[in-house]
This record gives sequence, C-alpha cells and structure tokens, in this order.
Amino acid sequence: MAQGNLKYQFARLSIAEKLIAINVIFFIVEGLFTALLGFSIMSWFELPKDFFSFIKQPWSIVSYSFFHGSLGHVFWNMFLLYFAGRIFLNLFGNKRFLNVYFLGVIAGGLVFLLSYNVFPTLIHSNTALIGASAGVTSVLIFVCSYIPTQEVRLFVFNIKLWYIGAFVVLTDLIQIPTSGNIGGHLAHLGGAALGYFYARQLLNGTDIGSGFGRLIDSLVNILKGKEKKAPLKTVYRNKKENKQSKQAYDKDVRQKKIDAILDKISKSGYESLSQEEKDFLFKAGKEN
Repeated sequence: MAQGNLKYQFARLSIAEKLIAINVIFFIVEGLFTALLGFSIMSWFELPKDFFSFIKQPWSIVSYSFFHGSLGHVFWNMFLLYFAGRIFLNLFGNKRFLNVYFLGVIAGGLVFLLSYNVFPTLIHSNTALIGASAGVTSVLIFVCSYIPTQEVRLFVFNIKLWYIGAFVVLTDLIQIPTSGNIGGHLAHLGGAALGYFYARQLLNGTDIGSGFGRLIDSLVNILKGKEKKAPLKTVYRNKKENKQSKQAYDKDVRQKKIDAILDKISKSGYESLSQEEKDFLFKAGKEN
C-alpha cells in the first residue's frame, strides 16, 4: 500500500519536481554507500576531464548531473530548478523542459571537456565534473531570455528576469579566476549559452531541441521494445485529403496566434497578456 501511495505521489509531481526528487535520491544513496560501505559509486558516473577516460564512460556526459558533492550543492541547485521550472512549465510542456535541461547538461559537459583539454593552465589538473548546475542554469537563462521583462517577486521587491539572468552569468564569469571550481563555472556558462540560444531561436520560430526530443523518444521506444505501427485507415481518399487540409489550416491559424502572443511578450512582457492569451499559450505549450 505504501509503495503504491509513493508511486501515486511521484506521478503527481511536475517534471521539474520529479527531477528534484531523483537528484535528492541519488545524493542520499551516494552518501549511504560512502558512509556505510566505505566506497563511492560517483566515479562511475562523474564526467572525467580527460577525453580518453570519457570515451570509456560516454554516459557520464549526462550521468554527472545526478551527483552532488555536498548538501549545499544539491540544495541550491534544486532550489533554482524549482524556481525556474515553475516559470518554464507555465509556458511550455514537459518535453521541451527536458530538452532544455538535458541539452544544457550536455553543453556544460562539453565546455568542461574542451576547456580541460585546451587551456594550458587546466590541462594538468586532476578533476571531474558533477552537479546539475549546467542543466539548471540552462533552464533559468532560457526563461530569463524568453520573457526578459517579466517581473518576479524576490524577497520584498519585484525584479525583471533578465536582471537575474545577467547576475547569474556575471557571477560565474567573475568567479572563474578567483575560485577553485573553474570547471564548474565553465560548465554553468555552457548551460547558460545553450539556454539563451534555445530561447532566442524559439522566439524566431525555430525549436533547436526538436531533433534531440525525437532521438530521446526513439531511444525510449527501443528500450520499451515498442515499434511504431501505422494505424489502419478505412476512409476514402477524398475524405482523407479533406481532413488533412483542414488540419493543416487549423495548425496554421494556431501557429499564427502563438506567434502573435510571443511577439507581444517580447515587446511588453508576459504580464501584458490577457488571461485568455495566457491560457491559450499554456495549453499550446503542453501540446508541444
């Protein structure tokens, strides 16, 4: 009964909250292994800085994001993910959220790998990358770039999202020469760049994560052992053509309405939308 209740509670969580739960579980499991069994499983999943070591464990380009080095590390990452995730999921659906998050994780990992194999001061460093920061930063900078003039409540005053995004990026830039976590800050900037580019391209009508989303769907289908089969149809040709024509027309009208709303957001901010426009954009985001 308890197991069924846990599954039900987990299913009710948003996709951002599910990621938070998974990260917390990994943090607890890693801590228990280290404290009780005397060894860490992190080395199997962290992203090594050496390119040839990475080739031996290519899954680490994603798996590194599920491990954290301290309670403060996981807490602040999950706090920012919850904050940015709520805003993101008011605009778009789960699939696009995962695209931005995991593409940010991958971009941050690639920047880390490249940096530690190119920059002379980093080549001989002995380090590895862990933490969800690149993915979290990608989601945060995405919303800060997509609706930059939207104001959010921060403690006792309102602040525009683009101020938050600029502060996060500048903080990482400033800390590169002054902190002992150069690789982490470089990964953050990789995630930030991905989030910014994704948002700006989406405002121009291009979803750069659509191919990644299809790839993930295909991998999931393979793992589940499912094969896509075309449904049988018994309609006449002319009816099929009429239906397709109507669907194309409806899709075109819907896209024009979405473009008009996004243009309004970019000029006047999210709060300038009517409740009807917000509801329409929210529904459209869930369908994407």
